[in-house]
Amino acid sequence: MRVDSFDYELPAELIAQRPATLREASRMMLLDRHSGAWADRMFAELPELVRGDELLVLNNTRVLPARLFGKRAGVHSQSPSRKTVREHLTGTVEVFLTRNIELEIWEALVRPGRKMAVGERVLFGGGELEGEILARGELGLRTIRFRSHNGQSVEENIERLGHVPLPPYINRPDESSDRERYQTVYAQKPGAVAAPTAGLHFTPEILEKIRNRGCETCEITLHVGLGTFQPIHTETLEEHKIHSESYEISEETAGKIHRARKAGRPVIAVGTTVVRALEDAAAKAAEFDNGRIICAGKAEASLFIFPGHAFRVVNGLLTNFHLPKSTLLALVSAFAGREFILAAYEHAVAERYRFYSYGDCMLVR
Repeated sequence: MRVDSFDYELPAELIAQRPATLREASRMMLLDRHSGAWADRMFAELPELVRGDELLVLNNTRVLPARLFGKRAGVHSQSPSRKTVREHLTGTVEVFLTRNIELEIWEALVRPGRKMAVGERVLFGGGELEGEILARGELGLRTIRFRSHNGQSVEENIERLGHVPLPPYINRPDESSDRERYQTVYAQKPGAVAAPTAGLHFTPEILEKIRNRGCETCEITLHVGLGTFQPIHTETLEEHKIHSESYEISEETAGKIHRARKAGRPVIAVGTTVVRALEDAAAKAAEFDNGRIICAGKAEASLFIFPGHAFRVVNGLLTNFHLPKSTLLALVSAFAGREFILAAYEHAVAERYRFYSYGDCMLVR
C-alpha cells in the first residue's frame, strides 16, 4: 500500500502550539465506522456519549524532561591522541534521551554529534550531572552513562535540569506550564519521551463521571519512543521498518480485558499507544494459544498496524489527529478505513479543528 495514499493538506495555523485553556475544553469528532457518519462534539461530553458498560484502557506512562543542555568537558583519558581541542569545549551540547537501557545508561541523540567521540564528557547545570559517551550507534544515536555529583540521583537531576521534549511541529521553546500540560493526569511510570496525547484531555472529574456511568478503566504502560516522530521514507507501508516500544500489561488489566471481551463489552483504547500494546499482546497470546485474549507482562511491541490488520481486542479508539503519511495515521485508517478517516480529516480541516499533540481529538467506534 502506497504511503502517499495517506496524505492530506493541513494549513500550518491549525497545528496547535499550546493546549486548550482547560483540558476538557477540546473539541471531539464522534465517528461511527460502521455507518460512516460523524458529528462535531466536545470532549467534555464524553461521559454522556458512552454506553455505560465500556472498558477504557489508559496508558499511564510519564513523560521525562528528556532534553538536556550541557557543555563539553573533554575525555576521561589523558592520552594526547584523545584530548579534545579546547576551542570545541565552549559550545552547548543538546542531549535528547530516547531510551533507558539500564540503571544510569541511556540511549540518546546528541547535537552536535559528529565531534562527540567515545569517551567524551558533557557537564549539565553547574556540573552536578555528567554524561560520558560509551558508544556510537546508527542514525546518530549515542550510548551515554550518567553520573551524579551532588548527592541527588541521576533521575532527580534529569527531572530538575531537563526540558519537556515538545514535538518538532511545536515551534516554541518549552515553558514551565508544559511540565503539567504535556502529561496526563494519570501519568505514573516515567520513561516516555513523548506524551500519549489522547489522554491529555482527561481530568479526574471526567474520569469519575465515566466510572459513575458504569464504565470500567484500567491501565497499561507503553513508553512512547522517538520513533513516534519517525517519518516513513519508503514508497510503501510494507517496506517500512517500524520502531519497537517497551510496554507492560499487568495481570489485573489482562483480566479486565479478558472479561470485557468475553461479555461482549466494548474495549476503548485511549490512544494509538494503547492499541499497539493490546494488539501486540493479543498477537503473542494467539501465537502461544494459551486461551487468553492477551498476554500479561513486559514485552516489546514491534507490530506495525496498517490497513488489512485484523483487530483482536480494540472496539473503540479515542485519538488525536496525526501527521500526514505517518504510521499513526495508517493505524487509525486500519481501524476505521482509509477513505472514511481521510474524509473525516478533510471535515476537521474545514471546521478548523486544532491538530496534533495539543490539539483536538476524535472518538471512533
